[in-house]
Amino acid sequence: MDFKKRLKTAENDIYILAIESSCDETAVSVNKNGLEVLSNVVSSQVEFHKKFGGVVPEIASRKHLELILPVIDEALNKAGIDFKDLDAVAATYGPGLVGGLLVGLTAAKTISLMLTIPLIAVNHIAGHIYANFIDNPDIKKPLLCLTISGGHTDLLYFEDLKGYNILGRTRDDAAGEAFDKIARFMGLGYPGGPAIEKEAKKGDPDAVDFPRAIMDENSYDFSFSGLKTAVMNYINNQEQRGEKINKADIAASFQEAVVDSLISKLIKAAEEYDVKSVVLSGGVAANSRLRQAAADEVKKMNLDFYYPSLNLCTDNAAMIGAAAYYQYLDRDFAPLSISAEPSLRL
Repeated sequence: MDFKKRLKTAENDIYILAIESSCDETAVSVNKNGLEVLSNVVSSQVEFHKKFGGVVPEIASRKHLELILPVIDEALNKAGIDFKDLDAVAATYGPGLVGGLLVGLTAAKTISLMLTIPLIAVNHIAGHIYANFIDNPDIKKPLLCLTISGGHTDLLYFEDLKGYNILGRTRDDAAGEAFDKIARFMGLGYPGGPAIEKEAKKGDPDAVDFPRAIMDENSYDFSFSGLKTAVMNYINNQEQRGEKINKADIAASFQEAVVDSLISKLIKAAEEYDVKSVVLSGGVAANSRLRQAAADEVKKMNLDFYYPSLNLCTDNAAMIGAAAYYQYLDRDFAPLSISAEPSLRL
């Protein structure tokens, strides 16, 4: 497409329409210069999936198809701009549920083709990281970022915002996935993270000594599969003995084990690497116990600590627009032939 003559530089105002549809939220935003969010519309499908105890991909895809055009219109109206004002369109192309990804990506391709503007394909996890800079644009670098969501648990080192080193990642279940599975097993409902956190506030985190996975001494990797199995076995054993199940204590003890595992690796990396800031990102970063534990430990090291506001922790399009802005400046555009990559990694 012949849009090269109209490309702008950082000295100009750049307007990007961003689309996020990787799971069960249909989200569209309009970002000005990346970090100024003119609109951020999220249509959640939680109520449709609650009765199933988790996201049903086929239902999610159908709801995205129903919602994508109205949500795009609402985002443009709230931003007070028209299609003709856009300089680029961005969409999540992975990781996520392939049906949902294809809906958002196809909408973005259509807009790109019709308006002759660049298409920017954004990694969903990168979006979560850039969400931090919407609230805190002056985060000092180099930095460590712990990204924790339903599908990913990654510990990253950033020298600047143009590249990163992956220090560690989960070897099995992601932390958010473990929250969802344990919440479902305990009958606490969906989504699992908020359900576990709510129940944990009524319990004793020291009531049950659940295991923390011991990895290689020099490894920053995580593992939550064994912890998940330990919780399920504990509950099954209690029930077989006819003993009363204290859901609050179990939820609090499980949550504490997850938080301990995450924070221990984060602090170990902060001690080894010369960083100025530590940040959290992803849906699990909304967990108040995790935030407090991380803040307490990071404060002891005299490092700056950041996390996104709650509405930017969960899936949203503003974070995709923030990441897309820096890709725009680097002229990192995608061809219209690009496809969704459900298993995309950082």
